[in-house]
Order: sequence, then C-alpha cells, then structure tokens
Amino acid sequence: MNSHPSPSEHSWTRNRGFTLIELLVVIAIIAILAGMLLPALGKAKAKAQGILCMNNNKQLMLGWKLYSHDYNDVVVASLDVADGFKRPVWIQGNLDFTSSSSSNKTLISNGPLFKYVNTYSIFKCPSDRAAQGTLPGKKGTPRIRSISMSQVFDFGGWLPADKYRTYAKESGIVNSSKTWVFIEEHPDSINDAAFAVQMIEPGAAKGNIIDMPANFHNGACGFSFSDGHAEIHRWVGSLIKNAPVKYDGSIALNVDAKDSLVDGKWMSENTTVKK
Repeated sequence: MNSHPSPSEHSWTRNRGFTLIELLVVIAIIAILAGMLLPALGKAKAKAQGILCMNNNKQLMLGWKLYSHDYNDVVVASLDVADGFKRPVWIQGNLDFTSSSSSNKTLISNGPLFKYVNTYSIFKCPSDRAAQGTLPGKKGTPRIRSISMSQVFDFGGWLPADKYRTYAKESGIVNSSKTWVFIEEHPDSINDAAFAVQMIEPGAAKGNIIDMPANFHNGACGFSFSDGHAEIHRWVGSLIKNAPVKYDGSIALNVDAKDSLVDGKWMSENTTVKK
C-alpha cells in the first residue's frame, strides 16, 4: 500500500524558501551574466550610434553639394579665406567648455548649409557629451557640434598648401571618392570650424597628427567624402584609437603619430593630392 505524506509534510514542502547560499549563487550567476552582456550591449549601442552618425554625415554632405550646385560650383569654406570667390565659412564660432558660443544654435541656423539640412542634430554625434558651462554637480548645456571640415577647403596651411591642392570649387577636386570633407573631431581637440592634417607620404617613417580625430564608435570615426558617400573608419594605432575623452580640452595636438602613423597616412591619402 502506498504511503502518503502527512499534511504537515505537504505544508513544509510548499513553504520552504531559498537558503542564503542558494540566493548568493543566483546573485553570482546574474552578476557573471551581466558582466558578459554589458560590454556587448555597450558595443552594440556604439555601433548603432555610429550608423546614425554616418547617416548624419551623408545628409550634411548632401547639403554641402546642394550649396555648390546653387552657387555655380563654389563650395563653402572651412575657415575665412580670401580667394576671390567670397565663400562663406560653413559654420562660425569656436568651441570650448566655457564660452556661450559653444552652445549657441543660431551659429548653425545662420550658417550657409542649414537651409539644405534644416536639422540641428545632424551636427552633433549622439556619443559626444561635451557641454558648455560644465561645473561640479551641473550638467551644462550641450555643445552644438562634433563635426569639423577639412582645411583643404580653406588655405590649407598645415598641408602645406604650396605642395598640395586646396579647393574652392567642387569640380576642381581631383579624386572625389578619396577626398573627405567632414570629420568627427575629438571633443577635447575641436575648436574652430576646420580640421588640420599635415600630409604624411606613404614611405615616411615619421609624421605628426595635428588635430585629433574622434574615436567615439568603438575606436572609430565618421567621415563624409566629396563624392557624397560617408563611412565609419576604424583606427589602428592607440594614439588615436585610445585617446582619452576628458571633456576639458586638455588633449595634446600637433604630436608625433607614433603607432598611429598608419592612421595618419590613411588620412593623408584621403585628404588631397600633390600639385
């Protein structure tokens, strides 16, 4: 004859909870899983933001090209330049962490490209948390842009311009698919509207990085090119790929490329050509 547990045994089985050791084991498993998943989630988020930035760069590039078509092939300038074409600078104002101009959106809306893009967010990477007026315990006002424009479209002082081509008209660009126009600049490097590159020849053993590119997207950076395409370029050397973001403007500029020499050569190859 089968025996059955007594009512008191049923009650004990139903009400029995987790022991402290069991709870600790569960918590440990959750912590391990979280430790495994969070980095992957962070990379996925950075990749999604990179795709958004690439789309923003494409839209900004479209505005750049539409301006050129409307103004007899003349392109906007990256800095004030006297070249006879009366070109406006693509955006006025310098960025830092204290001046109100850093967060003044009218600098965007008054710019020559805004009527073609008409969206403020296109100018700022979602990964960029740089803000004007940041104080201890205060968030500050987000800065207006993360984007700079190649010095090839001004007087090209750092190239130097006596050896390399600069451009005032879109039709003058020698290799449009390998001439970048806009770049995401490192938030501690960005200041005026232009990004400087000192050209590094393919066979060079040394070279300098003048302005520092961004590395927001898992060690990568957004570029848009004069043929209209945009891409996210992944850096190789640690100087650029791992450049710390402190949001205080303290990063060193015009520095030896060191292990980022290959990156400097890639930028040079995609900046301009010799005269």
